[in-house]
Amino acid sequence: MPTLMVQGCTSDAGKSTLVAGLCRVFKRRGLSVAPFKPQNMALNSAVTADGGEIGRAQALQAQAAGIAPTVHMNPVLLKPNTDTGAQVILQGQALLNLEAWDYHHYKPKAAAAVFDSYERLKQAYPYILVEGAGSPAEINLRAGDIANMGFAEAADCPVILIADIDRGGVFAHLVGTLALLSPTEQARIKGFVINRFRGDIGLLKSGLAWLEKHTGKPVLGVLPYLHGLHLDAEDALPEQQGSDARFRVIVPVLPHISNHTDFEPLRLHPQLDFRYIRHNEPIPAADLIILPGSKNTGYDLDWLRSQGWEARLQQHLRYGGKLMGICGGLQMLGTGIYDPQGIEGTTCYHQGLGLLELETVLHPNKQLINRRGVLASDPSIVLQGYEIHCGQSVGQALERPATYLEGEPEGARSADDQIFASYLHGLFDSPAAVTALLTWAGLEAAQSIDINAIREQQLERLADSLEAELQLEQILAIMH
Repeated sequence: MPTLMVQGCTSDAGKSTLVAGLCRVFKRRGLSVAPFKPQNMALNSAVTADGGEIGRAQALQAQAAGIAPTVHMNPVLLKPNTDTGAQVILQGQALLNLEAWDYHHYKPKAAAAVFDSYERLKQAYPYILVEGAGSPAEINLRAGDIANMGFAEAADCPVILIADIDRGGVFAHLVGTLALLSPTEQARIKGFVINRFRGDIGLLKSGLAWLEKHTGKPVLGVLPYLHGLHLDAEDALPEQQGSDARFRVIVPVLPHISNHTDFEPLRLHPQLDFRYIRHNEPIPAADLIILPGSKNTGYDLDWLRSQGWEARLQQHLRYGGKLMGICGGLQMLGTGIYDPQGIEGTTCYHQGLGLLELETVLHPNKQLINRRGVLASDPSIVLQGYEIHCGQSVGQALERPATYLEGEPEGARSADDQIFASYLHGLFDSPAAVTALLTWAGLEAAQSIDINAIREQQLERLADSLEAELQLEQILAIMH
């Protein structure tokens, strides 16, 4: 089956975006295509219909292709829980925690999952678009590689190489990456794509001609810098945007923050001054504070305290501010977090913030499920999202649920209704829920925002750009 792999000179060169855009272009042409990323390291993830966990970027690429995401689109997902270790998820299921060196020796097992999933996708879809990870020129990681050229060589598929010109040094990136590959790998690269160009294309043409002559490989397109392109990030936080809005929402950037894509509807909301607060930044006054999800809740709770958040949260509540906790944020708001089996790396107990009467015990069996329900405060507000967590919470606070999911009470609200906590990711994806929760938080005449419609608009905009700037017939010829 025709397969094409997109590799990048660096992380964040535009691999995920290019694959998403090509998926939408292929869909427009009536071609049945599936995205595939052999190995991903990211803390933004999604739950598939078949009950597994994959990188958020692959779920977006599946949406671009017009198909349902499955675990086989991202068979190896690594979720860092320390600076040197990660939870290993194979074909959607969390199996174990490994240090980086130990994972290096685990790669043969991971490779088996990769090629099993690849074969399954090939049986279901005539076209496969594969996304690499990081850079193929990371020579210290070449042994047993399944993320870049190791996969491409084993699958015998062509590769196009993308580089980000906005960072500078684009020709050095492309030529240097090529030089660090073996002769067979160099031959496998069939062309280049230059991403995020802004300026006069005439000034670039001499460089493009030199690049093609020097390498013997074509430039398949120069993609413009698309200002304000809003697509779910694979892992990196989006750039801060200034706002003149008076209603302020802040979210602490936890060291292991996960699924920060939850907050895209708020970040793009025209009535909000939304800000991420990073390490050692002053904590400003806000109308609404949200504690996000975390891959290492206990560690990140200690970090919150070290940054002065505990005292600021108490002050915030005394002055009538509203507070939300999503997933790991819910657990932090309770009285304690127990990790008797070392799910997050070490066996320990962490005292919670004590703002809700509930405690959490971490268990090895991860909850992975798509959910539908309603807000407890207004059953007319329909919710749709997903749960990804190891913790099970119990306590009196749960007797005042935040939501009802499939008819069952979920989450917690404080007795004074200043705190709302839920395990549900994607809580703000419902336009009605955005309006209701912002109204609860104190925003007058809160407007709705439809993030799913925005995603579709942005995918169409991206596809328009690719159709205008890429040599698509040449790319299809390379695939065949």
